[in-house]
Amino acid sequence: MNRFAHVTGWGMAAPDRVLTNDDLAKMVDTNDEWILSRTGISERRIAEPGESTATLAVDAALRALESTDINAKDIDLIIVATSTPEYIFPSTACIVQDKIGASRAGAFDISAACTGFIYAVNMAAQAIRTGSIENALVIGAETLSRFTNWEDRDTCVLFGDGAGAFVLQSSDQPGGVLTCVMRSDGSGESLLSLPAGGSKLPASHETVDKKQHTIQMNGREVFRFATRVMASATREAVSLASWELDDVTWVIPHQANMRIIEAAARGLRMPIEKFVINLSRYGNTSTASIPIATCEALESGRIQDGDHLVLVGFGAGLTWGALTLEWVLPERKISRAARRRRAILVFLARVRSFVRRLRRKIEGLIWGTSSNDPI
Repeated sequence: MNRFAHVTGWGMAAPDRVLTNDDLAKMVDTNDEWILSRTGISERRIAEPGESTATLAVDAALRALESTDINAKDIDLIIVATSTPEYIFPSTACIVQDKIGASRAGAFDISAACTGFIYAVNMAAQAIRTGSIENALVIGAETLSRFTNWEDRDTCVLFGDGAGAFVLQSSDQPGGVLTCVMRSDGSGESLLSLPAGGSKLPASHETVDKKQHTIQMNGREVFRFATRVMASATREAVSLASWELDDVTWVIPHQANMRIIEAAARGLRMPIEKFVINLSRYGNTSTASIPIATCEALESGRIQDGDHLVLVGFGAGLTWGALTLEWVLPERKISRAARRRRAILVFLARVRSFVRRLRRKIEGLIWGTSSNDPI
């Protein structure tokens, strides 16, 4: 019997706090027109104290599980793609595993920068197709604001925080994740990096003073690289699926820069209307950008049963990749008890989030600070 890996659940989480371009103009020499014209970004979400990569990942995971016919204990594998993990070790995925009660799941993180979610979905789908697992939870989660130099206008305008998650399940129904292209070029390691904090440059007064614990980027070279590989990876993945570009219903790109997305559309000779874009409201959320965009497209009804999707991204490493997915939701019957269990889990997660926000508001009143202030 052929086994297929279908996306059967999805969820996203984003901090409540919004940082607009006008807010940034109070912090660095920039303005809304400059940022919007060069990036396509109007605002981004910023994690509050008490929020982290793991808390966002847990919230997205619970929302993804809410609409499926399985519980957390049915999950066999959890993969978290992130460039901003909770710790160097243990993995963020292990923290998620514990918080959601996935007591039978193996868990690990994957580091492939902004391409990480594509890599992770492909690895989970391969495990399902081989028969080694039945159900997987794949999460892209980031708190890039914690590693941003807020004095560098070339990078601080770009990044935001958030998380998105897919549940993948085994099925004998054709469709789901079909093909994937995963590529890398380590010769470009210096073009986009977070230099300090690893074994080469452990934390020291010098690394802190030089701001080497924040994102460093050669924007011009990254732009040239991205515009080239987004189109080539899409073509390759589409060809492997035996599709034509005209067969593609939606391209869901990594949300890094509007100019890059437009260049990819021109390179593919596809209308920009076929690209799912929410960059203006979230900025670059790295591994979270593709699942967040997918979730919003699903919730708005843009993605329909039988649609042909291409997920495509690029990132530090350098890495890039594309994945084809035939959107088919298998028939499922969700018991009333299962619905009730999932509703309780989601309710508890939302209560925890509300308590965190309330605590921050109270602390702001006590200490005379406001959670709405810019960083």
